[in-house]
Amino acid sequence: MKKDVNMNSKKKYALFVGRWQNWHKGHEWLVSQQLNKGKNIWIAVRDVDVGPSNPKTAREVVESIKKAQFVIDNTDKIYISIVPDIESINYGRTVGYEVLEHTPPDDIRKISGTNIRKMQKELENE
Repeated sequence: MKKDVNMNSKKKYALFVGRWQNWHKGHEWLVSQQLNKGKNIWIAVRDVDVGPSNPKTAREVVESIKKAQFVIDNTDKIYISIVPDIESINYGRTVGYEVLEHTPPDDIRKISGTNIRKMQKELENE
């Protein structure tokens, strides 16, 4: 894997894998769960095929995330990279890291990237 200038292989990271199309407040809430604990964050952008559910390339997603004020405010704690598309995340036994699920409150759970993309498309067609 090509190392980015913001990646420090000696640090530990809380890894978040997703399509991130489009970056929104729900994503910020999710990442904040570990960021607020002082953790370094690795946002892994899946390299998915462009289509109706994924209107942006992985490179475009990375560039849009980097422009988000939330990320700019935490740039020293957040590493962003593109990873191949995945079909599952697997582990065999305790190997030195946790697998955590963060359950958002209802106001965050209601945020939908699909609805955001739909509204953007409607605005573009006006």
